[in-house]
Amino acid sequence: MSNHLIYGRNAVMEAIKSGREIDKLLVRRDGEGSIKKIEAMAREKKIVTQYVDKSALDRAAGAGNNHQGVVAYTPAHNYCELEDILAAAYAKGEDPFLIILDGIEDPHNLGAIIRTADGAGAHGVVIPKRRAVGLTDTVAKASAGAIEYVPVARVANIAQTIEELKANGIWVCGVHMEGKSLWESDLKGPVALVIGGEGQGVSRLVLENCDFHFSIPMQGSVNSLNASNAAAVLMYEVVRQRGVKSEKNFF
Repeated sequence: MSNHLIYGRNAVMEAIKSGREIDKLLVRRDGEGSIKKIEAMAREKKIVTQYVDKSALDRAAGAGNNHQGVVAYTPAHNYCELEDILAAAYAKGEDPFLIILDGIEDPHNLGAIIRTADGAGAHGVVIPKRRAVGLTDTVAKASAGAIEYVPVARVANIAQTIEELKANGIWVCGVHMEGKSLWESDLKGPVALVIGGEGQGVSRLVLENCDFHFSIPMQGSVNSLNASNAAAVLMYEVVRQRGVKSEKNFF
């Protein structure tokens, strides 16, 4: 069994029974017998399940490993609940500062964002369960250890999560090229920054649920930044507006 990978019917079944966090299941498309029981358990736990051919399972499990038609990916670090992030902010007597990622698929980007979130003093990061990268080994490495300090909540629906945050008095700000300039936006209070995935940006439904939209002023010929770079600019604008002072060096 390789790190953060579980395969074999009994091993996967016990992992689900124990309540272990599972990012995704790969299940053989024509699986029978106890595979059906595993599928039912996954549905009950709302675990993302992908049906694939045997060759895909062979590649995932590695040469010579008997996967028995099922492979489970587990996170490199445990997720938390959204409520935990908010509670930690309130316990410090601070306005909540969250980063919501709408479909980041590159693990290096996610790791870099988590690293910056730690440096900027964000209370946590929110990612979706589907169509986005989870807390993999690559993410952990790219975060340079920040994954141990920045809580990450994994939610079923970003739009619904935004509504929950708004109900808690948190302003939700979406990045969009047609929004007003970042420099003209007030980010001093409780705030959640919504950053879109590579290429697609923030989805229409999520944008519609944001309180307002803002953009990063661009001076060159390219009209957008890499997701992790954009996130860094936005997070440190929050730091600047809040007047946070630190004796630590940035580099």
